[in-house]
Amino acid sequence: MSNQPHLVRQIGLWSGVAVVVGSTIGSGIFKSPSGIATQLPGPLPMLAVWIVAGLIVLCGALTLAEVGSAYPYSGGIYVYVREAYGRTVGFLFGWAQLVLLRPSSIGAVAVVFGQYFLRLFGINEEHPDFAVLTAAAAIGAIATVGAANYVGVRFGTLIQNLTTVAKVAGLLVLVGLAYALALPNASAHFSPAVPPGSFSMSAFGLALVSVLWAYDGWADGSYVSGEMVDPKRNVPKAIVLGTIGIIAIYLLANVAYLAVFSVQEMAESQIIAADAMARLVGTGGVTIIIATVMLSTFGTLNGSVLTSPRVFFALAEDKMFFEPLARVHPRFNTPHVSVLLTATLGVIYVIAATIMRGSQAFTALTDAFVIGMVPFYALAVGAIFVFRKRHSGESANLEDDSLIDPITSGAEHVHRYRPSVRAVLFPITPIIFIGSTLYLLINALWDDASRLPTLITLGILLTGIPIFWVAFGKKAT
Repeated sequence: MSNQPHLVRQIGLWSGVAVVVGSTIGSGIFKSPSGIATQLPGPLPMLAVWIVAGLIVLCGALTLAEVGSAYPYSGGIYVYVREAYGRTVGFLFGWAQLVLLRPSSIGAVAVVFGQYFLRLFGINEEHPDFAVLTAAAAIGAIATVGAANYVGVRFGTLIQNLTTVAKVAGLLVLVGLAYALALPNASAHFSPAVPPGSFSMSAFGLALVSVLWAYDGWADGSYVSGEMVDPKRNVPKAIVLGTIGIIAIYLLANVAYLAVFSVQEMAESQIIAADAMARLVGTGGVTIIIATVMLSTFGTLNGSVLTSPRVFFALAEDKMFFEPLARVHPRFNTPHVSVLLTATLGVIYVIAATIMRGSQAFTALTDAFVIGMVPFYALAVGAIFVFRKRHSGESANLEDDSLIDPITSGAEHVHRYRPSVRAVLFPITPIIFIGSTLYLLINALWDDASRLPTLITLGILLTGIPIFWVAFGKKAT
C-alpha cells in the first residue's frame, strides 16, 4: 500500500451531470449555427444535422454507461482504451490530449471568453489592441480556473455547478422569448423545408464535424470517475443524463434561432445568440446573452481544467508519463502538477493564436480537435465488444462491488468486468456510433479542402507511437 496521498471520492451525481453539461455547452451553440446554416442552407437539413449528431453521441453515451460503470477510475476514456487495446493505444490517447486536443480545446474556448468579455465593456474588433486584450482576458480566465482546481475538487465542482445553472438559464431565457415573441409569426422561416441545393452528403458530413465540436464534452464525466461517489452507479447516470439534457437544450436553441431568423440570416450572423436577443428585446438583451456566453465559456474552461488533468494523472500512475504528473497534493487532494500542466497548455495556445490571428484559426482548430478525438471515442465505445468477449465466462452479477479501485487503494488494476448497467440496445448503439465516426473520417479524407488538415492531425497522433517506445515503453511494461 502506497503512503502517497490519493484522490478522494467527493463528486456527487448532480455535480457529475454538471461536469458533462458544463464541459459541453461552451462556445459551440453560440458560434457554430451560422456555419452550419452556410453549409446546409435549409431548415430541415440544418436541424437534422443537430439531431443526427445528438443521436450519435447518445449512442456513445449509452455504451460508455456500461463501460464506465465497470472501470470507474480517474482517466475515463484512457482507462477504457488501455484495458481493451493495451498500453500503446492508451499512451496515444494521452499523447493526443497533450499535443493537440487539450491545447486546441482550452485555448479556443478561452479566446471566445476573452472576446465576449471585452464586448461586455464595449470593446470590439475595431479596437487596435483587441487581440492583445482578448489574450489577456483569456489567460486570466485559464489562470482562475486553474487556481480553483489546484486548491480543491470542491472549488472546481462548485464553479462547474454555478456556471452550468447560469448558462442553461440564459439559453432558456433566449428560447422562451423566441418561442413566445417570434415563433407564432415565423412559419416562413421553416418553409420550404429542403430548398434546392440545401443538402448533400459531403456538406452534411463536414457540418457534422462542426456540430460534434459543440457536442464534445459528453464523455467528460468519465475522466473524474475516480473521484465520484458511488461511481458504479453515478458515472453511467451522469454521462447519460447529461447527454440527454444537452441534446434537448441544443434542439430548443436551434429552433429558437430559426424562429427569429431565416436560414440565410443565420448564415450571416457571427454572434447568433446576441443578434437574436437584440431583435427580440433590444440592446439590453445583448448584454444578457453576452454575459451568458461569458459564463458558458468560463464553465467549459473549468470543466476542461477539471477533467483533463485526470488523464495525465492516470498515465503517470501507469508510468507512461512523467512521474510528477501522478502526484496528489497532500493538503488539497488534487493532481496539482497535472492541473498546472493543463492550464499551461491552454495559455501556450492562446499566445500562439494571438500571434497567428488567422480569421479561420478557430474553425480549423476545432475541426482538428474533432478529427483527432473521434478515433478515440470510437475505440472507447468499441471496447465494449472486447470486454464482453474477454470476460464472457465470468459471473454476470451486476451488483458485484468487489472491483478494487487502484486510485484510492494504491493497488494494481484488477482486470474484472462487473458493470452495474448494461448498454441499451446493444449491439446497435455501439455499431451506430462507430459507423458514424468512420463516416466522418472517410468524408474528411475525401473532401479536397479538409484532406490535408485531416492527414496532418492523424500524423501528429501517430508520432506518439515511437515516442512511447523510446521514452516510456520499458517503464510501462
